[in-house]
Amino acid sequence: MSAPIRTRRGLIAAGAIAAALSLAAVTPALAGSNTPRTTANTSTSANTSTSVKGDPRAVISRVSDFYGAYIDAMWDGKAPAATASAKALRGFYLSTEAQRKVAAYEKREHANGILFAQNVPVKWEVTYTGSGAGHATSRVTLTWSDGRNPQVTRIDVQSDLATRKITDLRRAR
Repeated sequence: MSAPIRTRRGLIAAGAIAAALSLAAVTPALAGSNTPRTTANTSTSANTSTSVKGDPRAVISRVSDFYGAYIDAMWDGKAPAATASAKALRGFYLSTEAQRKVAAYEKREHANGILFAQNVPVKWEVTYTGSGAGHATSRVTLTWSDGRNPQVTRIDVQSDLATRKITDLRRAR
């Protein structure tokens, strides 16, 4: 076999190895969504790793942070610190107008105006759905039970891009 053929085969083999290694390196990144999103694996299995990402500049991260912290506070129930935390979270993350809308809903429906329910979900997920006219929209999916056919509800959340405050919450249709 001549030297040029061996060199060419060597280059092809080296290229194939480099491509395989590159693919192995980027595959975990490609497994995620291409939209900005904060995710958390809430499994309690010892073999499962948990990863949570966020960016205080990103509206989607702020919506996700709000719902995660708010659900944690509500999950703790009647604890005085939990009630104070939920109230403080509303004040920090919601615009004044959104707080008024939530309070009106709660008075009218006798249910939580953030979760649109009387109980607390076991899981949540926030997905970026778009932006325009100075606002971003997110869809919050709340899962109310575990098992094969869990009940889920969805809430559309609008946020102001300048203030990053939640300006509107509506049940998704």
